[in-house]
Amino acid sequence: MCGRYASSATPEELAEEFDVDDILGDLPEPDYNVAPTVEVPAILERTDKESDTIRRRLTPLVWGLVPSWSKGPGGGAKMINARFETVASKPAFKRACSVRRCLLPADGYYEWYDPQSPEPVEGSTRRNAKPRKQPFFIHRSDGDRLVMAGLYEYWRDPAKDPDDDSAWLRTCTVITTSATDALGHIHDRMPMVVPADRWAGWLDPKLTDPEAARQLLTVTDADQLEAYAVSALVSNVKNNGPELLQPLAESAETTSAEATTEDTLF
Repeated sequence: MCGRYASSATPEELAEEFDVDDILGDLPEPDYNVAPTVEVPAILERTDKESDTIRRRLTPLVWGLVPSWSKGPGGGAKMINARFETVASKPAFKRACSVRRCLLPADGYYEWYDPQSPEPVEGSTRRNAKPRKQPFFIHRSDGDRLVMAGLYEYWRDPAKDPDDDSAWLRTCTVITTSATDALGHIHDRMPMVVPADRWAGWLDPKLTDPEAARQLLTVTDADQLEAYAVSALVSNVKNNGPELLQPLAESAETTSAEATTEDTLF
């Protein structure tokens, strides 16, 4: 599962990289701890009603897909991921896979490694202490952006006028697949990605065959990814900042240095 990621690029950087025609809505600030139900930057293509031309757009979407036929907006947090194996057939994702596909750019994503044996919590007298999960940050080793394959949907509040923009909830999900051997020991799932030469095909609203769309996706090769342990600070969604991406050793050194400074000042 991909349940947390980092997306620090500015709208201007994304617009240039993805050759965007239009920037719509209030895009979120750089976020180093993207969590379910928050808005994320997404790239998609829609046919402009006035010119009848396809326009590539950069727009915010809420992470956690709410199908158009849902009775209410709740439940999106449960659908932050769509399994590649069933995305073209599962009712919640089938329609979106056919006509509403998007790109979700990320610096990388976080996963929590669950150790096999419990580690005693300091000060705890419990014999069966709960194992501590170690967060890891997984990213492209060449420093390029990880362009995750996504789907998006529109849900309308039936109690509001359809011409009222607040009546519409725009949501998305990340497509995942089985993790490569190199990452499988950390977590058994990982995001599917869209190579740059397939962005146009994946976004094309005229491509309505979900199976053909699936063939455009790929798994990032294991030798192109790097994973390293990071501070447990990322486990709290209230924490946010580039320090969350620091390798654990560097993070510990920074914390130690700050503590020494405080001891000197006070």
